[in-house]
Amino acid sequence: MTEKNASGVKIPEDLVQVGFIAGAYGIAGWVRIRPFSEEADALRKVKTWWLDKPALRDVDVQQVKLHSGDVVARLVGVADRDLAESLKGAGVFIPQSRFPALAEDEFYWTDLIGLEVENLQGEHLGKVTDMMSNGPQSILRITPAPAPDADPDVAAQERLIPFVDAFINKVDKEAGKIIVDWGLDY
Repeated sequence: MTEKNASGVKIPEDLVQVGFIAGAYGIAGWVRIRPFSEEADALRKVKTWWLDKPALRDVDVQQVKLHSGDVVARLVGVADRDLAESLKGAGVFIPQSRFPALAEDEFYWTDLIGLEVENLQGEHLGKVTDMMSNGPQSILRITPAPAPDADPDVAAQERLIPFVDAFINKVDKEAGKIIVDWGLDY
């Protein structure tokens, strides 16, 4: 059975959260979105977004532009500041199938989360559980699998590996893994 929202529109199965509404922008109903990526290409190019407040629903985008590191947008049906402010905190979702195409050696974060990570020596480092940015580059957050003899009350240390050519040897999405130049003792 296909899931639909309250208005009967089919909800895409590949929705990915790309940001959240931080509040109103101006007095004419514009909203300010904090994107999860610096370029915010998907937010700027896709003309239908999905918001999860008050319930998951699709909204059409009239205008969108970058402003001071955020995205500001005018949405159909949001005509004043009060309506825009009522959307504060809403997640903004876009179907991944609508994301702009990337070059062969580029990846969306959602493509990397969940991949296993091993080093050049074949040692398993863990799984990518999240991504973050420190400005100049993205960083893989690797959660190691607990060792069989490990104390269950002691959490395994996560690894943070910069997603840059110096450390990333290969990303093999089909095999579900990333090969890195990173030692177990780093």
